[in-house]
Amino acid sequence: MFIFSKYFFLSSFNALTIWPFIILKNKNLKDNKVIINHEKIHLRQQIEMLWFIYFIWYLLEFSINLVKYKDFMSAYYHISFEKEAYRNEKNLTYLRKRKFWSFLKYY
Repeated sequence: MFIFSKYFFLSSFNALTIWPFIILKNKNLKDNKVIINHEKIHLRQQIEMLWFIYFIWYLLEFSINLVKYKDFMSAYYHISFEKEAYRNEKNLTYLRKRKFWSFLKYY
Protein backbone atom coordinates (compact mmCIF):
# COMPACT_ATOMS: atom_id res chain seq x y z
CA MET A 1 0.00 0.00 0.00
CA PHE A 2 1.34 3.41 -0.98
CA ILE A 3 1.17 6.68 0.93
CA PHE A 4 2.29 9.96 -0.65
CA SER A 5 3.76 12.84 1.35
CA LYS A 6 6.33 15.40 0.27
CA TYR A 7 6.63 16.70 3.86
CA PHE A 8 7.84 13.42 5.35
CA PHE A 9 11.33 13.37 3.84
CA LEU A 10 14.74 14.90 4.10
CA SER A 11 15.73 16.43 0.76
CA SER A 12 17.88 13.51 -0.43
CA PHE A 13 15.31 10.76 0.18
CA ASN A 14 12.33 9.79 -1.97
CA ALA A 15 10.84 6.77 -0.23
CA LEU A 16 10.49 5.07 3.12
CA THR A 17 9.03 1.73 4.12
CA ILE A 18 7.24 1.07 7.38
CA TRP A 19 5.46 -2.24 7.05
CA PRO A 20 2.93 -2.52 5.46
CA PHE A 21 3.30 0.89 3.83
CA ILE A 22 5.64 2.31 1.22
CA ILE A 23 5.71 6.07 1.69
CA LEU A 24 6.71 8.03 -1.40
CA LYS A 25 7.65 11.68 -1.78
CA ASN A 26 5.31 12.06 -4.78
CA LYS A 27 2.88 10.03 -6.87
CA ASN A 28 5.21 9.82 -9.88
CA LEU A 29 7.58 7.58 -7.91
CA LYS A 30 4.95 4.83 -7.82
CA ASP A 31 5.92 4.02 -11.41
CA ASN A 32 9.66 3.85 -10.66
CA LYS A 33 10.32 0.09 -10.59
CA VAL A 34 13.79 0.41 -9.08
CA ILE A 35 12.62 2.51 -6.11
CA ILE A 36 9.62 0.25 -5.54
CA ASN A 37 11.82 -2.86 -5.69
CA HIS A 38 14.23 -1.27 -3.20
CA GLU A 39 11.35 -0.60 -0.81
CA LYS A 40 9.89 -4.10 -1.32
CA ILE A 41 13.25 -5.52 -0.24
CA HIS A 42 12.85 -3.51 2.96
CA LEU A 43 9.31 -4.87 3.37
CA ARG A 44 10.69 -8.41 3.21
CA GLN A 45 13.42 -7.55 5.72
CA GLN A 46 10.85 -6.08 8.10
CA ILE A 47 8.60 -9.13 7.85
CA GLU A 48 11.53 -11.47 8.53
CA MET A 49 12.53 -9.54 11.63
CA LEU A 50 9.04 -8.97 13.02
CA TRP A 51 9.08 -5.26 12.19
CA PHE A 52 10.08 -3.79 15.56
CA ILE A 53 13.32 -5.82 15.75
CA TYR A 54 14.18 -4.52 12.28
CA PHE A 55 13.94 -0.91 13.44
CA ILE A 56 15.92 -1.53 16.62
CA TRP A 57 18.65 -3.24 14.58
CA TYR A 58 18.48 -0.50 11.91
CA LEU A 59 18.89 2.30 14.46
CA LEU A 60 21.64 0.46 16.31
CA GLU A 61 23.59 -0.19 13.13
CA PHE A 62 23.06 3.40 11.97
CA SER A 63 24.28 4.75 15.33
CA ILE A 64 27.41 2.61 15.25
CA ASN A 65 28.07 3.69 11.67
CA LEU A 66 27.55 7.33 12.57
CA VAL A 67 30.25 7.10 15.24
CA LYS A 68 32.50 5.17 12.86
CA TYR A 69 32.08 7.33 9.74
CA LYS A 70 31.11 10.66 11.36
CA ASP A 71 28.80 11.38 8.44
CA PHE A 72 25.02 10.87 8.21
CA MET A 73 24.92 9.62 4.61
CA SER A 74 27.93 7.31 5.03
CA ALA A 75 26.34 5.85 8.14
CA TYR A 76 23.09 5.31 6.22
CA TYR A 77 24.72 3.67 3.18
CA HIS A 78 26.69 1.27 5.40
CA ILE A 79 23.59 -0.20 7.10
CA SER A 80 23.36 -3.85 6.06
CA PHE A 81 19.67 -3.52 5.12
CA GLU A 82 20.49 -0.61 2.82
CA LYS A 83 23.47 -2.39 1.29
CA GLU A 84 21.27 -5.33 0.35
CA ALA A 85 18.51 -3.10 -1.02
CA TYR A 86 20.81 -0.83 -3.04
CA ARG A 87 22.86 -3.68 -4.48
CA ASN A 88 19.74 -5.55 -5.62
CA GLU A 89 17.23 -2.81 -6.42
CA LYS A 90 17.77 -3.07 -10.19
CA ASN A 91 17.29 -6.83 -10.15
CA LEU A 92 13.50 -6.93 -10.36
CA THR A 93 13.44 -10.70 -9.78
CA TYR A 94 15.67 -10.58 -6.69
CA LEU A 95 12.88 -11.17 -4.19
CA ARG A 96 11.86 -14.39 -5.93
CA LYS A 97 15.21 -16.03 -5.20
CA ARG A 98 16.23 -14.13 -2.07
CA LYS A 99 17.04 -16.32 0.91
CA PHE A 100 15.85 -15.72 4.44
CA TRP A 101 17.88 -13.05 6.28
CA SER A 102 20.04 -12.34 3.21
CA PHE A 103 20.93 -8.93 4.62
CA LEU A 104 23.39 -10.68 6.98
CA LYS A 105 25.90 -11.23 4.18
CA TYR A 106 26.10 -7.42 3.83
CA TYR A 107 26.81 -6.85 7.51
